Amino acid sequence: QVPLVESGGGLVQTGDSLRLSCAASGRTFEGYAVAWFRQAPGKEREFVSVIYGTGRPPSASYADSVQGRFTISVDSTRSTVFLQMNSLKSEDTAVYYCATGSTMSRSPRHYVYWGQGTQVTVSS
Repeated sequence: QVPLVESGGGLVQTGDSLRLSCAASGRTFEGYAVAWFRQAPGKEREFVSVIYGTGRPPSASYADSVQGRFTISVDSTRSTVFLQMNSLKSEDTAVYYCATGSTMSRSPRHYVYWGQGTQVTVSS
């Protein structure tokens, strides 16, 4: 198993920034794809971003709704993945989850291990 711990959520205003962290407790993300999903009340869990690979930089992909505003990255030890969120909008309000899997997929079905989630609330 790969225990995941998310942090960095909070209450911000429209246009503000937040940085979420996803830490692999006791392990690294080497060889895993790490994705961020989010789920707003009454809505299905949706893909936000994913990072994968050992290249410099590693491969990354974003949902259209966050492209250009969010940036996913991994630290040099490959034990923490970050999601830098800029120009936040009210529609970004959700619980954000990180997850790991063996492939770079936009479907939550392909991810085996999930964190507990961190709440992001953007107030207008």
